[in-house]
Amino acid sequence: MNNQLNTTLEWLDEYHQGVRYGLLGKLILEESSTFQKITIFESKRYGKALLLDDCWMTAEKSEKYYHECLIHPALCSSNQIDNILIIGGGDGGSAKECLKYKEVKSIDLVEIDIKVIELSKKYLPTIGGNAWSDSRLHLQIKNGIDWVKHIKENSYDVIIIDGADPVGPAKGLFSNSFLKDCQRILKPGGVLATQSESPESFQEIHINIVKVLREIFDYADPMYGSVSIYPSGLWSWTFASMEKPKYMYPKKSRVEEISKNCQIWSQRWQQGAFNTIPAFIEREFAKT
Repeated sequence: MNNQLNTTLEWLDEYHQGVRYGLLGKLILEESSTFQKITIFESKRYGKALLLDDCWMTAEKSEKYYHECLIHPALCSSNQIDNILIIGGGDGGSAKECLKYKEVKSIDLVEIDIKVIELSKKYLPTIGGNAWSDSRLHLQIKNGIDWVKHIKENSYDVIIIDGADPVGPAKGLFSNSFLKDCQRILKPGGVLATQSESPESFQEIHINIVKVLREIFDYADPMYGSVSIYPSGLWSWTFASMEKPKYMYPKKSRVEEISKNCQIWSQRWQQGAFNTIPAFIEREFAKT
């Protein structure tokens, strides 16, 4: 299905547990891929936005609040950042943030749905920016769960899980077996980063993600921030590593290199974001 609509402004909402999260604007197109419904919407406030299966994924003027917070705690702290794996991330935002680092030599971006990439490149070009033409970026149109199963151990310095909510094509990205494979293919001194849902709107899922990561990795900690177009606006990212919590200790040289190119992330912001864990969530973790 492909609908080209008129210029009449309308509200487009994501519905979640009796609450609506919407933007005012106009529908640009709506298509169904092999895996999901893909919608491009142009809003007055945040510019063009992407929805998958009627859930907000990203928007031109708010993507920094998500992508910078997912990427920089991991890349600033990992021992090395030569080889990066991104699972999902078909809008290009995570790849763009990774490619800001001169040290990065290669990124495998494993996206199951090529239509997400094609439509993002066409309608949301500022989100991926120059990442799509950077020779360090290698697109793999494959299932990320299958990809990590067949990669040899100690292959990647950093693993980024930039998936949608754990339904549909992204359903297995928070499973014990998938995350165990991620730990196996992560190099010593490396860091895993994943979006980990809202502690308010997806409380049970959020808690489970962190607990599973703590079972597999020596250390895993959530970080909290704001992404205004997502359910509740309160969002989280969780970082994991072996031997010590590497993600807590950004390298000074990388911080200096990257900070000037960030609108949201800074070392100070990161420190505060790790410390803003809601009390009721902290009590849940203390039960284990």
